[in-house]
Amino acid sequence: MRDTQVHSLYGEVTARIITELEQGRLPWVQPWDAASCPLAMPQNAATGRSYSGINILILWAAVVEHGWSSQRWLTYRQAQAAGGHVRKGEKGTTVCYADRFTPRSEQERAGEENREARTIAFLKRFTVFHVDQCEDLPGELTAAPALPDPVLSIAVADSLIHMSGADFRIGGGEAFYSPMHDYVQVPPQSVYGEPVNWYRTALHELGHWTGHASRLQRDQSGRFGSAAYAREELIAELACAFTCASLGIEPTVRHADYIGAWLEVLRADEKAIVRAASAASKAADYLLAAGSRGNPPPG
Repeated sequence: MRDTQVHSLYGEVTARIITELEQGRLPWVQPWDAASCPLAMPQNAATGRSYSGINILILWAAVVEHGWSSQRWLTYRQAQAAGGHVRKGEKGTTVCYADRFTPRSEQERAGEENREARTIAFLKRFTVFHVDQCEDLPGELTAAPALPDPVLSIAVADSLIHMSGADFRIGGGEAFYSPMHDYVQVPPQSVYGEPVNWYRTALHELGHWTGHASRLQRDQSGRFGSAAYAREELIAELACAFTCASLGIEPTVRHADYIGAWLEVLRADEKAIVRAASAASKAADYLLAAGSRGNPPPG
């Protein structure tokens, strides 16, 4: 029964993403209205913890769809514990929790066979509500968040690039990451119409850079046109979006021409988008950890 529910959840999420892509929309590039809802990573309002992986895409889409005023979420019980409640008739948003566990029988067999126990992945669903769907919450949970300063956001992105430790080269006419030689190359800023586009490009290529064997160890062996290549491009695209949003920079699409390839990957494997989003979260976290050594986050 649980396996059926898990596959159903993977299928639901994947179908939602496929529908968006088929209509030419990228769920990680949204028409944000910074005046009504500042660009940010979705957070649990009670704990302050940011959501990760596929939940980022799910919650971003819900905010855009309903026109909500922030990226803050609560469970039903958290709203009650804070002294408020979810308004009657409100429908929650389903998010996922992915983890691994080791069955007791597997632990016993592994002990008898003198080997490491194998873990089993599981996906659990739970429901969250936006703070705009709640009433009587304390002011600190509903107060309008401060808008990021665009100039400071660029400064932090610049620091992140320098603090990453990457072999980062400026020049040439193309932006790319070379897995074989482990370096990033981006054309000069003068090539880009807007300076922010240079930083978006740089963060995309650094997303690839995180996958090197000495860092997050992703499969970067795919040749152009292969499914493996499309998967790595999807991870870098998402990693850039997550990093940009964390810095207060509006994400943009770097490779819209890959939509067809991404659709093929998602249709062939209903877990592909969940895996890509998870890998992208790890990549963004890796970059942001490097950047935090140089400057505090914008706010």
